Amino acid sequence: MARIELPPASGLGEHVDWSLYRTEMALGMGRFSEAVYANTRLALREREAARWTIAMINDCVVCKDTRAKDAHTHRIDEGFYAEVTGWATSEMLSEREKLAAEFAQRFALDHHAMDNEFWARLRSHYADDEVADLTICCGMFLGLGRAVAVVGVPAPDERILI
Repeated sequence: MARIELPPASGLGEHVDWSLYRTEMALGMGRFSEAVYANTRLALREREAARWTIAMINDCVVCKDTRAKDAHTHRIDEGFYAEVTGWATSEMLSEREKLAAEFAQRFALDHHAMDNEFWARLRSHYADDEVADLTICCGMFLGLGRAVAVVGVPAPDERILI
């Protein structure tokens, strides 16, 4: 149950309705989300590794229930998400997928822990434009996911596919 009284239902779901108290800001949040999902050039598994890591950190029920649209095409199933949860010891994730999860965790919990050693490892696998992409994705995942988690809205009845 949401921690604030929701405005009249818009038909978009409670995960959106709460933000309609400030429609222009809500539209901006929606545009940010659309820009990230429509324009990221990260491999889907890398994006999902970062997104899932932040969803778990935020404890956002909407984010944790969201899944990738083309999941099966990219070998993403519930086992993949379980592997991401334990990314540090996973033998099934690629180095890039592990780094995406590690970047997301450091981004969300302790960005000061992104020391020179970490950046050297990251940049040995990701080009600068890819690091920029990952950073923007993580900013959106953390900010919007945290907002939804703080307000406490439930996941919609129909799973969101991104």
